[in-house]
Amino acid sequence: MPVSKNFPYEKLIFFATENVNKFNEVRRILAEYGISVAMIKVKTLEIQDDDIEKIARISALNAYRETNLPIVVEDAGLFIETLKGFPGPYSSYVYRTIGLNGILKLLENVENRKAYFKSVVSFCEPNGVVRSFQGIVYGEITREVRGEGGFGFDPIFKPYEEPNKTFGEMTIEEKNKFSHRAKAFRRFAEWYRSVYIS
Repeated sequence: MPVSKNFPYEKLIFFATENVNKFNEVRRILAEYGISVAMIKVKTLEIQDDDIEKIARISALNAYRETNLPIVVEDAGLFIETLKGFPGPYSSYVYRTIGLNGILKLLENVENRKAYFKSVVSFCEPNGVVRSFQGIVYGEITREVRGEGGFGFDPIFKPYEEPNKTFGEMTIEEKNKFSHRAKAFRRFAEWYRSVYIS
């Protein structure tokens, strides 16, 4: 499929984020597929909604309309079973307000510590169609903060794939083997290569 004139860079896309740590994770994932990515700061419309896919889709459409560039957005959340999915789509706000220790306090004396991270990557095509790709990683919330790597709730989330480490104790390479973000961006990259890279 030929690349639209609105998408002049077959192997270059833009990632709308202000989070350098997130960008560094994504840059390494997409490099595996021969796709370069540049970080771009663009004011996206971020609606309040319980569905992170809906949030990501609307943000992607708005970002494309603002820039007319091949641009992806990502929205992610931590969903804790015993808290009925909280903080979910409000994870960023909850992290900024009560932080890691606030979540640990909410789970004090709670045995069920099952949780999952969910990532949704959305990309708006030149025709206005938004494609979304999901990634989920299951695990549990630790009883203390562990590690200084990663960002957000990484130091209190221990994925089942690596039961001895939190995301905060992993290198980017270790985390990218199976994180929610890595899964979602790999699905996006496979689709993007099949459509836009000859």
